[in-house]
Amino acid sequence: MNQMHSNQLLMDKGKSPKLLEIQNLNAWYGAAHILHEVSLAVGRGEVVALMGRNGAGKSTTLKSIAALVPRREGSIRFMGEAIEKKASHQIAQRGLGYVPEDRRIFTELTVLENLEVGKQKPRRWPDGQAVPHWTPEKLFALFPNLGEMPERLGGRMSGGEQQMLSVARTLMGQPCLVLLDEPSEGVAPLIVEQMARTILELKAQGIGILLSEQNLPFAEVVADRAYVLEKGQIVHAASMAELAGDKAVRQQYLGV
Repeated sequence: MNQMHSNQLLMDKGKSPKLLEIQNLNAWYGAAHILHEVSLAVGRGEVVALMGRNGAGKSTTLKSIAALVPRREGSIRFMGEAIEKKASHQIAQRGLGYVPEDRRIFTELTVLENLEVGKQKPRRWPDGQAVPHWTPEKLFALFPNLGEMPERLGGRMSGGEQQMLSVARTLMGQPCLVLLDEPSEGVAPLIVEQMARTILELKAQGIGILLSEQNLPFAEVVADRAYVLEKGQIVHAASMAELAGDKAVRQQYLGV
């Protein structure tokens, strides 16, 4: 484990400055201790995958960062600011976006109305540069399917279309970093391809992404680095290429 921890620290020393730095994160649901001393980092323009089997703690890690679990302890720094004591709406206001696995779009609102709900003002990076500013027009260029149905009610969309809308609404919050929970889960292959293109486009614009994912081929396409979770602990940290090439680790922790 010590060797793993030293490898992890080496992995985390890559790009600077870090958008997100987490040290010794623990989380509970009632009496159940779910996350144990999780430490990770995401740099600007970096895509990091949280890999692991069902129940490993991937979604709980993202929810803990976004302040959506009942109890958490540890250090969470976003763009240099400690946010572990902030409420979820305060974290979102600072430019940390979260796309939940269950999408949570407003089914009674149209596509455009859903986008307006997520709208926040343009932001700047700490160095003064402008963060990419998303408008409905830019999002319709990124998600052509949505551009064809601006007046459609959320409840009348397919699962894949709802997934796109959930991502687009999060981008209307002008995030510097996005937490993506299982973006390839349960959607058609065409939507998975579009989601991969979207993630790479966000990366190219300097946005950081932390995604939870079980789909190794998808993670290979989009991610720079990976952390592997098992029973709420990080058991392996490597570049995505190294993880994809490490048959023993893949079989032990991912079952592939």
